[in-house]
Amino acid sequence: MPSPFDQSTYQVRLDWGLAGLARLAEADVVVIVDVLHFSSRLADAVADGAAIDLAEAAVWSTDSVAPALAVTAAAGGATVLVGGIRNATAVARTVQAIQEERQARTSVALIAAGERDGSNDVRFAVEDHLAAGAIIAALTDLGIDHTAPDAAVAAEGFRALRRALGHLVSASGSARDTADADAVAAASRFDAVSAVPVLRDRAFTAFA
Repeated sequence: MPSPFDQSTYQVRLDWGLAGLARLAEADVVVIVDVLHFSSRLADAVADGAAIDLAEAAVWSTDSVAPALAVTAAAGGATVLVGGIRNATAVARTVQAIQEERQARTSVALIAAGERDGSNDVRFAVEDHLAAGAIIAALTDLGIDHTAPDAAVAAEGFRALRRALGHLVSASGSARDTADADAVAAASRFDAVSAVPVLRDRAFTAFA
């Protein structure tokens, strides 16, 4: 019997961390969202033509990157994309391209990485929720709009707060916990890059 928390009746789903991926029904596409660490850095790297293998990505490990890599390992046969504020619209367009290639309704699970707290549990992160909302809003604009309530709330939150992205991200606990103000500012720039990292043969490259 399906779990009431698996969001299986919806095409676009949202949950948090590795436990969230386990809660959700299997999806055709898994999008990892980790704004201040994995997503922004990886999007910029593949935009410059780099291929980042999993071993190299593991060297970047922080409290949030480790669960992002764990989600990658647990995604099974799903296509794994990496998204954030910097490439939100490009991620949505990539999902649309995958759906057109498959010629079938394509389910999407957005997994927000969050941050690790003192108990090693995943903590809600404002920047990841906003980024997931940005991607979901862009999917909706493209007609991929059968969203779970969790996803719909994130999308409408992004729409309402879009003009305050820079302030909200920089004022978040996660941003205040990092000393790199320039990286925080860059991570909150909406649609700054069009590259979307995709995992193929154990390496992240730009989706083509």
